[in-house]
Amino acid sequence: MSSHIADANQRPAPDAELVAIADYLCNVSIDSTEALTTARHCLMDSLGCALLALQYPECTKHLGPIVPGTIVPQGARVPGTPYVLDPVQAAFNIGAMVRWLDFNDTWLAAEWGHPSDNLGAILALGDYLARQAQAAGEPPLTMGDLLRYMVKAHEIQGVLALENSFNRVGLDHVLLVKIASAGVAAHMLGLNREQIIDTLSLAWVDGQSLRTYRHAPNTGSRKSWAAGDASARGVRLALMVAKGEMGLPSALTAPTWGFQDVLFKGQPLARSRPYGSYVMEHILFKLSFPAEFHAQTAVECALVLHEQVKDRIDAIERIKLTTQESAIRIISKDGPLHNPADRDHCLQYMVAVPLLFGRLTAADYEDAVATDPRIDQLRAKMRVQEDPRYSAEYLDPDKRSIANAVQVFFTDGSCTEKVAIDYPIGHRRRRAEGLPVLEAKFAQALRTRFTQRQATRIEVLCRDEYTLSALPVQRFMDFWVS
Repeated sequence: MSSHIADANQRPAPDAELVAIADYLCNVSIDSTEALTTARHCLMDSLGCALLALQYPECTKHLGPIVPGTIVPQGARVPGTPYVLDPVQAAFNIGAMVRWLDFNDTWLAAEWGHPSDNLGAILALGDYLARQAQAAGEPPLTMGDLLRYMVKAHEIQGVLALENSFNRVGLDHVLLVKIASAGVAAHMLGLNREQIIDTLSLAWVDGQSLRTYRHAPNTGSRKSWAAGDASARGVRLALMVAKGEMGLPSALTAPTWGFQDVLFKGQPLARSRPYGSYVMEHILFKLSFPAEFHAQTAVECALVLHEQVKDRIDAIERIKLTTQESAIRIISKDGPLHNPADRDHCLQYMVAVPLLFGRLTAADYEDAVATDPRIDQLRAKMRVQEDPRYSAEYLDPDKRSIANAVQVFFTDGSCTEKVAIDYPIGHRRRRAEGLPVLEAKFAQALRTRFTQRQATRIEVLCRDEYTLSALPVQRFMDFWVS
Protein backbone atom coordinates (compact mmCIF):
# COMPACT_ATOMS: atom_id res chain seq x y z
CA MET A 1 0.00 0.00 0.00
CA SER A 2 1.41 3.37 -0.94
CA SER A 3 0.70 6.77 0.50
CA HIS A 4 0.99 10.21 -0.98
CA ILE A 5 1.57 13.46 0.84
CA ALA A 6 0.00 16.31 -1.07
CA ASP A 7 2.19 19.23 -2.06
CA ALA A 8 1.67 22.21 0.23
CA ASN A 9 -0.32 24.70 -1.81
CA GLN A 10 0.79 27.80 0.04
CA ARG A 11 2.05 30.49 -2.33
CA PRO A 12 5.57 31.41 -1.20
CA ALA A 13 7.37 34.72 -1.36
CA PRO A 14 9.36 35.16 -4.59
CA ASP A 15 12.77 33.51 -4.72
CA ALA A 16 15.55 35.71 -3.39
CA GLU A 17 17.51 35.71 -6.65
CA LEU A 18 14.50 36.85 -8.66
CA VAL A 19 14.04 39.69 -6.18
CA ALA A 20 17.72 40.63 -6.30
CA ILE A 21 17.71 40.92 -10.09
CA ALA A 22 14.46 42.91 -10.12
CA ASP A 23 15.74 45.28 -7.43
CA TYR A 24 18.93 45.80 -9.41
CA LEU A 25 16.98 46.63 -12.54
CA CYS A 26 14.59 48.97 -10.75
CA ASN A 27 16.85 50.68 -8.24
CA VAL A 28 20.50 50.75 -9.36
CA SER A 29 21.69 53.63 -11.51
CA ILE A 30 24.59 53.02 -13.87
CA ASP A 31 27.07 55.87 -13.50
CA SER A 32 30.40 54.15 -14.13
CA THR A 33 32.19 56.07 -16.87
CA GLU A 34 34.30 53.01 -17.68
CA ALA A 35 31.24 50.79 -18.00
CA LEU A 36 29.39 53.23 -20.29
CA THR A 37 32.44 53.81 -22.48
CA THR A 38 32.96 50.07 -22.74
CA ALA A 39 29.26 49.62 -23.56
CA ARG A 40 29.65 52.04 -26.46
CA HIS A 41 32.60 50.05 -27.75
CA CYS A 42 30.59 46.86 -27.23
CA LEU A 43 27.75 48.32 -29.32
CA MET A 44 30.18 49.13 -32.11
CA ASP A 45 31.85 45.74 -31.98
CA SER A 46 28.59 43.79 -31.85
CA LEU A 47 27.03 45.62 -34.77
CA GLY A 48 30.24 45.20 -36.73
CA CYS A 49 30.05 41.45 -36.12
CA ALA A 50 26.42 41.51 -37.26
CA LEU A 51 27.33 43.16 -40.56
CA LEU A 52 30.15 40.68 -41.20
CA ALA A 53 27.69 37.82 -40.73
CA LEU A 54 25.59 39.13 -43.62
CA GLN A 55 28.27 37.82 -45.99
CA TYR A 56 27.29 34.24 -45.12
CA PRO A 57 24.16 32.69 -46.69
CA GLU A 58 23.87 30.19 -43.84
CA CYS A 59 23.15 33.20 -41.62
CA THR A 60 21.02 35.29 -43.98
CA LYS A 61 18.66 32.41 -44.73
CA HIS A 62 17.36 32.78 -41.15
CA LEU A 63 16.64 36.51 -41.42
CA GLY A 64 13.46 38.42 -42.16
CA PRO A 65 9.86 37.88 -41.04
CA ILE A 66 8.58 34.39 -40.26
CA VAL A 67 5.81 34.89 -42.82
CA PRO A 68 7.24 36.53 -45.97
CA GLY A 69 5.77 39.91 -46.75
CA THR A 70 4.66 40.66 -43.19
CA ILE A 71 4.45 44.40 -42.54
CA VAL A 72 4.83 45.75 -38.99
CA PRO A 73 3.87 49.41 -38.48
CA GLN A 74 6.45 51.14 -36.30
CA GLY A 75 8.47 47.93 -36.31
CA ALA A 76 12.13 47.42 -35.46
CA ARG A 77 14.88 47.68 -38.07
CA VAL A 78 17.44 44.92 -38.61
CA PRO A 79 20.84 46.57 -39.22
CA GLY A 80 22.32 46.15 -42.68
CA THR A 81 19.03 44.87 -44.14
CA PRO A 82 15.73 46.35 -45.34
CA TYR A 83 13.72 44.32 -42.80
CA VAL A 84 11.20 45.97 -40.45
CA LEU A 85 9.94 43.37 -37.97
CA ASP A 86 8.05 42.91 -34.74
CA PRO A 87 10.42 43.18 -31.75
CA VAL A 88 10.46 39.43 -31.02
CA GLN A 89 11.47 38.42 -34.55
CA ALA A 90 13.82 41.40 -34.82
CA ALA A 91 15.54 40.25 -31.61
CA PHE A 92 16.08 36.83 -33.17
CA ASN A 93 17.46 38.37 -36.37
CA ILE A 94 19.86 40.76 -34.64
CA GLY A 95 20.92 38.16 -32.07
CA ALA A 96 21.68 35.57 -34.74
CA MET A 97 23.70 38.09 -36.75
CA VAL A 98 25.75 39.28 -33.77
CA ARG A 99 26.60 35.73 -32.74
CA TRP A 100 26.98 34.01 -36.11
CA LEU A 101 30.74 34.30 -36.60
CA ASP A 102 31.71 33.73 -32.96
CA PHE A 103 33.38 37.14 -33.09
CA ASN A 104 31.46 39.14 -30.45
CA ASP A 105 32.41 39.75 -26.83
CA THR A 106 32.94 36.99 -24.29
CA TRP A 107 32.69 36.32 -20.56
CA LEU A 108 34.60 33.45 -19.00
CA ALA A 109 33.99 32.13 -15.49
CA ALA A 110 32.40 28.97 -14.07
CA GLU A 111 30.01 29.43 -16.99
CA TRP A 112 30.96 30.89 -20.36
CA GLY A 113 28.94 33.12 -22.60
CA HIS A 114 28.65 36.22 -24.72
CA PRO A 115 26.76 39.03 -22.97
CA SER A 116 26.40 41.08 -26.15
CA ASP A 117 24.01 38.34 -27.27
CA ASN A 118 21.45 40.37 -25.30
CA LEU A 119 21.81 43.21 -27.78
CA GLY A 120 19.30 41.42 -30.00
CA ALA A 121 16.60 41.99 -27.40
CA ILE A 122 17.73 45.44 -26.31
CA LEU A 123 18.18 46.96 -29.76
CA ALA A 124 15.04 45.45 -31.27
CA LEU A 125 12.77 46.38 -28.36
CA GLY A 126 14.46 49.77 -27.96
CA ASP A 127 13.85 50.67 -31.61
CA TYR A 128 10.24 49.47 -31.45
CA LEU A 129 9.50 51.39 -28.23
CA ALA A 130 11.22 54.54 -29.52
CA ARG A 131 9.10 54.49 -32.69
CA GLN A 132 5.95 53.88 -30.68
CA ALA A 133 6.80 56.85 -28.45
CA GLN A 134 7.58 59.07 -31.43
CA ALA A 135 4.25 58.19 -33.05
CA ALA A 136 2.46 59.07 -29.81
CA GLY A 137 4.30 62.38 -29.47
CA GLU A 138 6.23 61.21 -26.41
CA PRO A 139 9.99 61.38 -25.72
CA PRO A 140 11.67 58.29 -27.22
CA LEU A 141 14.38 56.20 -25.66
CA THR A 142 17.87 57.50 -26.32
CA MET A 143 21.06 55.61 -27.08
CA GLY A 144 22.28 56.64 -23.62
CA ASP A 145 19.34 54.72 -22.16
CA LEU A 146 20.23 51.78 -24.37
CA LEU A 147 23.86 51.73 -23.21
CA ARG A 148 22.69 51.53 -19.60
CA TYR A 149 20.39 48.64 -20.44
CA MET A 150 23.39 46.93 -22.05
CA VAL A 151 25.43 47.34 -18.87
CA LYS A 152 22.63 45.76 -16.83
CA ALA A 153 22.14 42.84 -19.21
CA HIS A 154 25.87 42.15 -19.20
CA GLU A 155 25.88 42.29 -15.42
CA ILE A 156 22.98 39.87 -14.91
CA GLN A 157 24.37 37.30 -17.31
CA GLY A 158 27.97 37.68 -16.19
CA VAL A 159 27.47 37.71 -12.42
CA LEU A 160 25.26 34.61 -12.57
CA ALA A 161 28.03 32.95 -14.61
CA LEU A 162 30.76 33.62 -12.03
CA GLU A 163 30.02 30.64 -9.80
CA ASN A 164 27.25 28.66 -11.51
CA SER A 165 28.47 26.13 -14.08
CA PHE A 166 25.41 25.28 -16.16
CA ASN A 167 27.61 23.52 -18.71
CA ARG A 168 28.54 20.87 -16.13
CA VAL A 169 24.92 19.76 -16.01
CA GLY A 170 24.61 19.88 -19.79
CA LEU A 171 22.79 23.21 -20.11
CA ASP A 172 23.86 25.83 -22.63
CA HIS A 173 24.95 29.30 -21.60
CA VAL A 174 22.15 30.90 -23.67
CA LEU A 175 19.98 30.14 -20.65
CA LEU A 176 21.56 33.25 -19.13
CA VAL A 177 20.87 35.27 -22.28
CA LYS A 178 17.19 34.46 -21.85
CA ILE A 179 17.24 35.48 -18.18
CA ALA A 180 19.07 38.76 -18.79
CA SER A 181 17.07 39.64 -21.91
CA ALA A 182 13.77 38.88 -20.19
CA GLY A 183 14.56 41.00 -17.15
CA VAL A 184 15.91 43.96 -19.10
CA ALA A 185 13.06 43.77 -21.64
CA ALA A 186 10.54 43.90 -18.79
CA HIS A 187 12.30 46.94 -17.37
CA MET A 188 12.37 48.62 -20.80
CA LEU A 189 8.62 48.04 -21.12
CA GLY A 190 8.09 49.96 -17.89
CA LEU A 191 6.88 46.97 -15.89
CA ASN A 192 6.94 47.28 -12.11
CA ARG A 193 9.11 45.30 -9.71
CA GLU A 194 6.56 42.52 -9.24
CA GLN A 195 6.05 42.15 -12.98
CA ILE A 196 9.81 41.97 -13.55
CA ILE A 197 9.97 39.19 -10.96
CA ASP A 198 7.16 37.40 -12.80
CA THR A 199 9.01 37.74 -16.12
CA LEU A 200 12.23 36.37 -14.66
CA SER A 201 10.38 33.42 -13.15
CA LEU A 202 8.91 32.51 -16.52
CA ALA A 203 12.36 32.61 -18.08
CA TRP A 204 13.80 30.24 -15.46
CA VAL A 205 11.07 27.63 -15.94
CA ASP A 206 11.14 27.89 -19.72
CA GLY A 207 12.60 25.01 -21.73
CA GLN A 208 16.39 25.36 -21.50
CA SER A 209 18.76 24.56 -24.36
CA LEU A 210 21.12 21.60 -24.07
CA ARG A 211 24.77 22.02 -25.06
CA THR A 212 24.39 19.16 -27.54
CA TYR A 213 24.92 21.44 -30.54
CA ARG A 214 28.27 22.71 -29.20
CA HIS A 215 29.97 19.33 -28.74
CA ALA A 216 31.16 16.42 -30.82
CA PRO A 217 29.60 14.54 -32.51
CA ASN A 218 26.67 16.99 -32.89
CA THR A 219 28.41 20.35 -33.25
CA GLY A 220 26.43 22.40 -35.72
CA SER A 221 25.02 25.73 -36.82
CA ARG A 222 22.39 25.91 -34.08
CA LYS A 223 25.11 27.28 -31.82
CA SER A 224 25.18 30.33 -34.11
CA TRP A 225 21.48 31.19 -33.74
CA ALA A 226 20.78 29.82 -30.25
CA ALA A 227 21.48 33.17 -28.59
CA GLY A 228 19.17 34.98 -31.00
CA ASP A 229 16.49 32.47 -30.09
CA ALA A 230 17.10 33.07 -26.36
CA SER A 231 17.04 36.88 -26.62
CA ALA A 232 13.83 36.75 -28.67
CA ARG A 233 12.23 34.46 -26.10
CA GLY A 234 13.16 36.92 -23.37
CA VAL A 235 11.32 39.70 -25.20
CA ARG A 236 8.32 37.43 -25.80
CA LEU A 237 7.98 36.54 -22.12
CA ALA A 238 8.24 40.19 -21.06
CA LEU A 239 5.50 41.14 -23.52
CA MET A 240 3.30 38.35 -22.13
CA VAL A 241 3.68 39.67 -18.58
CA ALA A 242 2.92 43.17 -19.84
CA LYS A 243 -0.46 41.75 -20.89
CA GLY A 244 -1.10 40.31 -17.43
CA GLU A 245 0.50 36.85 -17.48
CA MET A 246 1.19 35.58 -13.95
CA GLY A 247 4.57 34.48 -12.61
CA LEU A 248 5.79 31.55 -10.54
CA PRO A 249 7.32 32.82 -7.30
CA SER A 250 9.42 29.74 -6.42
CA ALA A 251 10.51 28.97 -9.98
CA LEU A 252 14.05 28.32 -8.74
CA THR A 253 13.57 26.72 -5.35
CA ALA A 254 10.30 24.77 -5.45
CA PRO A 255 11.03 21.25 -4.11
CA THR A 256 10.97 18.59 -6.85
CA TRP A 257 9.59 20.92 -9.54
CA GLY A 258 11.81 24.02 -9.41
CA PHE A 259 14.78 24.78 -11.64
CA GLN A 260 17.35 23.85 -9.02
CA ASP A 261 15.93 20.39 -8.35
CA VAL A 262 14.99 19.54 -11.93
CA LEU A 263 17.93 20.93 -13.91
CA PHE A 264 20.69 21.91 -11.48
CA LYS A 265 21.11 18.65 -9.55
CA GLY A 266 19.58 20.18 -6.43
CA GLN A 267 22.29 22.82 -6.15
CA PRO A 268 21.27 26.32 -5.11
CA LEU A 269 22.33 29.16 -7.36
CA ALA A 270 25.43 30.85 -5.98
CA ARG A 271 26.26 34.55 -6.08
CA SER A 272 28.94 36.25 -4.00
CA ARG A 273 28.97 39.78 -5.41
CA PRO A 274 26.20 42.37 -5.83
CA TYR A 275 24.95 43.43 -9.23
CA GLY A 276 26.64 46.60 -10.45
CA SER A 277 28.80 47.26 -13.52
CA TYR A 278 31.67 44.79 -12.97
CA VAL A 279 31.00 42.62 -16.01
CA MET A 280 30.91 45.37 -18.63
CA GLU A 281 34.07 46.86 -17.17
CA HIS A 282 35.88 43.51 -17.47
CA ILE A 283 34.34 42.20 -20.70
CA LEU A 284 36.59 40.42 -23.21
CA PHE A 285 36.54 41.49 -26.85
CA LYS A 286 37.44 39.25 -29.78
CA LEU A 287 39.40 41.65 -31.92
CA SER A 288 41.86 39.98 -34.25
CA PHE A 289 40.20 36.70 -35.20
CA PRO A 290 36.88 34.88 -34.80
CA ALA A 291 37.92 32.08 -32.47
CA GLU A 292 36.29 30.56 -29.39
CA PHE A 293 37.75 32.64 -26.59
CA HIS A 294 39.57 29.90 -24.73
CA ALA A 295 41.77 29.62 -27.84
CA GLN A 296 42.40 33.32 -28.46
CA THR A 297 45.86 33.45 -26.90
CA ALA A 298 46.74 30.10 -28.51
CA VAL A 299 46.04 31.69 -31.90
CA GLU A 300 48.20 34.69 -30.94
CA CYS A 301 51.01 32.29 -30.01
CA ALA A 302 50.67 30.43 -33.31
CA LEU A 303 50.85 33.69 -35.25
CA VAL A 304 54.10 34.54 -33.47
CA LEU A 305 55.52 31.16 -34.52
CA HIS A 306 54.30 31.26 -38.13
CA GLU A 307 57.50 32.75 -39.57
CA GLN A 308 59.60 30.14 -37.77
CA VAL A 309 57.62 27.13 -39.00
CA LYS A 310 56.01 28.05 -42.34
CA ASP A 311 58.93 26.64 -44.37
CA ARG A 312 59.42 23.59 -42.11
CA ILE A 313 55.89 22.18 -41.94
CA ASP A 314 56.96 18.75 -43.21
CA ALA A 315 59.74 18.60 -40.61
CA ILE A 316 57.42 19.07 -37.61
CA GLU A 317 57.50 16.09 -35.25
CA ARG A 318 55.05 17.31 -32.58
CA ILE A 319 53.36 20.45 -31.28
CA LYS A 320 52.85 21.04 -27.58
CA LEU A 321 49.78 23.05 -26.57
CA THR A 322 49.54 24.12 -22.94
CA THR A 323 46.18 25.50 -21.85
CA GLN A 324 43.50 25.80 -19.15
CA GLU A 325 41.15 23.04 -17.99
CA SER A 326 38.13 24.72 -19.57
CA ALA A 327 39.71 24.73 -23.02
CA ILE A 328 40.52 21.04 -22.74
CA ARG A 329 36.97 20.28 -21.71
CA ILE A 330 35.14 22.15 -24.46
CA ILE A 331 37.36 22.77 -27.52
CA SER A 332 40.07 20.09 -27.59
CA LYS A 333 39.04 17.68 -30.36
CA ASP A 334 40.54 14.75 -32.25
CA GLY A 335 39.07 13.16 -35.35
CA PRO A 336 37.16 14.62 -38.30
CA LEU A 337 35.56 18.06 -38.19
CA HIS A 338 32.34 18.19 -40.14
CA ASN A 339 31.42 21.85 -40.64
CA PRO A 340 32.52 25.43 -39.85
CA ALA A 341 30.77 25.32 -36.46
CA ASP A 342 32.80 22.21 -35.60
CA ARG A 343 36.07 23.82 -36.68
CA ASP A 344 35.68 27.13 -34.83
CA HIS A 345 35.31 25.14 -31.61
CA CYS A 346 38.44 23.03 -32.12
CA LEU A 347 41.59 24.26 -30.36
CA GLN A 348 43.87 22.23 -32.61
CA TYR A 349 42.29 23.54 -35.81
CA MET A 350 42.52 27.13 -34.58
CA VAL A 351 46.25 26.67 -33.95
CA ALA A 352 47.02 24.76 -37.16
CA VAL A 353 45.62 27.43 -39.51
CA PRO A 354 47.76 30.36 -38.25
CA LEU A 355 50.84 28.14 -38.07
CA LEU A 356 50.32 27.34 -41.74
CA PHE A 357 48.98 30.60 -43.15
CA GLY A 358 49.76 33.35 -40.64
CA ARG A 359 46.07 34.25 -40.26
CA LEU A 360 42.72 33.08 -38.91
CA THR A 361 39.55 34.51 -40.47
CA ALA A 362 35.94 33.38 -40.67
CA ALA A 363 36.63 32.11 -44.18
CA ASP A 364 39.28 29.76 -42.80
CA TYR A 365 36.55 27.62 -41.23
CA GLU A 366 34.92 27.00 -44.60
CA ASP A 367 35.48 23.88 -46.72
CA ALA A 368 37.74 25.66 -49.20
CA VAL A 369 40.43 25.99 -46.52
CA ALA A 370 39.53 23.03 -44.31
CA THR A 371 40.21 20.52 -47.10
CA ASP A 372 43.93 21.38 -47.07
CA PRO A 373 45.39 18.06 -45.82
CA ARG A 374 48.17 19.80 -43.90
CA ILE A 375 45.68 21.10 -41.31
CA ASP A 376 44.68 17.62 -40.14
CA GLN A 377 48.30 16.47 -40.37
CA LEU A 378 49.27 19.20 -37.91
CA ARG A 379 46.29 18.46 -35.67
CA ALA A 380 47.43 14.84 -35.41
CA LYS A 381 50.81 16.01 -34.14
CA MET A 382 49.41 18.18 -31.34
CA ARG A 383 49.56 17.21 -27.68
CA VAL A 384 47.33 19.19 -25.32
CA GLN A 385 48.02 19.47 -21.60
CA GLU A 386 46.77 21.57 -18.71
CA ASP A 387 48.90 24.02 -16.75
CA PRO A 388 47.36 24.25 -13.24
CA ARG A 389 48.45 27.90 -13.00
CA TYR A 390 46.55 28.73 -16.16
CA SER A 391 43.41 27.07 -14.75
CA ALA A 392 43.72 28.82 -11.38
CA GLU A 393 44.31 32.29 -12.82
CA TYR A 394 41.46 31.79 -15.28
CA LEU A 395 39.09 31.76 -12.29
CA ASP A 396 40.94 34.38 -10.19
CA PRO A 397 38.60 37.44 -10.11
CA ASP A 398 41.59 39.80 -10.04
CA LYS A 399 43.24 38.20 -13.07
CA ARG A 400 40.75 36.27 -15.23
CA SER A 401 43.53 35.30 -17.59
CA ILE A 402 42.96 33.03 -20.61
CA ALA A 403 46.48 31.68 -20.97
CA ASN A 404 47.89 29.40 -23.65
CA ALA A 405 51.34 28.38 -24.82
CA VAL A 406 52.52 26.78 -28.06
CA GLN A 407 55.86 25.14 -28.85
CA VAL A 408 56.85 23.28 -32.03
CA PHE A 409 59.39 20.41 -32.11
CA PHE A 410 61.13 19.22 -35.30
CA THR A 411 62.39 15.82 -36.44
CA ASP A 412 66.04 16.98 -36.29
CA GLY A 413 65.77 17.53 -32.54
CA SER A 414 65.44 21.33 -32.71
CA CYS A 415 62.45 23.31 -31.49
CA THR A 416 60.98 26.77 -31.46
CA GLU A 417 60.75 28.90 -28.39
CA LYS A 418 57.78 28.26 -26.13
CA VAL A 419 55.48 31.20 -26.80
CA ALA A 420 53.13 31.85 -23.88
CA ILE A 421 50.49 34.58 -23.64
CA ASP A 422 48.34 35.05 -20.53
CA TYR A 423 45.97 37.81 -21.65
CA PRO A 424 44.45 38.18 -25.14
CA ILE A 425 44.35 41.54 -26.86
CA GLY A 426 40.65 41.94 -26.02
CA HIS A 427 41.27 41.70 -22.24
CA ARG A 428 40.75 44.62 -19.89
CA ARG A 429 44.48 44.55 -19.09
CA ARG A 430 45.18 45.30 -22.77
CA ARG A 431 42.42 47.88 -23.38
CA ALA A 432 44.76 50.64 -24.58
CA GLU A 433 46.30 48.27 -27.10
CA GLY A 434 42.97 46.71 -28.07
CA LEU A 435 40.69 49.70 -28.69
CA PRO A 436 42.40 50.86 -31.91
CA VAL A 437 42.05 47.29 -33.18
CA LEU A 438 38.35 47.29 -32.20
CA GLU A 439 37.75 50.56 -34.04
CA ALA A 440 39.56 49.28 -37.14
CA LYS A 441 37.53 46.07 -37.04
CA PHE A 442 34.33 48.16 -36.83
CA ALA A 443 35.35 50.44 -39.70
CA GLN A 444 36.18 47.48 -41.92
CA ALA A 445 32.86 45.78 -41.12
CA LEU A 446 30.87 48.92 -41.99
CA ARG A 447 32.45 49.03 -45.43
CA THR A 448 31.36 45.49 -46.23
CA ARG A 449 27.74 46.70 -46.29
CA PHE A 450 27.55 50.46 -46.73
CA THR A 451 28.89 53.14 -49.03
CA GLN A 452 31.97 55.01 -47.91
CA ARG A 453 29.82 58.03 -47.03
CA GLN A 454 27.29 56.08 -44.96
CA ALA A 455 30.01 54.06 -43.22
CA THR A 456 31.91 57.22 -42.29
CA ARG A 457 28.78 58.87 -40.87
CA ILE A 458 28.13 55.85 -38.63
CA GLU A 459 31.75 55.62 -37.58
CA VAL A 460 31.97 59.30 -36.61
CA LEU A 461 28.67 59.09 -34.71
CA CYS A 462 29.70 56.02 -32.70
CA ARG A 463 33.03 57.55 -31.71
CA ASP A 464 31.30 60.66 -30.28
CA GLU A 465 29.91 59.45 -26.97
CA TYR A 466 28.01 62.65 -26.18
CA THR A 467 26.22 62.92 -29.52
CA LEU A 468 25.50 59.20 -29.57
CA SER A 469 24.08 59.13 -26.03
CA ALA A 470 21.62 61.94 -26.78
CA LEU A 471 20.41 60.44 -30.06
CA PRO A 472 16.92 58.84 -30.09
CA VAL A 473 17.17 55.11 -30.73
CA GLN A 474 15.00 55.16 -33.86
CA ARG A 475 17.23 57.81 -35.45
CA PHE A 476 20.30 55.71 -34.71
CA MET A 477 18.70 52.67 -36.31
CA ASP A 478 17.81 54.66 -39.42
CA PHE A 479 21.54 55.04 -40.10
CA TRP A 480 21.80 51.25 -40.48
CA VAL A 481 19.17 50.64 -43.16
CA SER A 482 20.68 48.98 -46.20
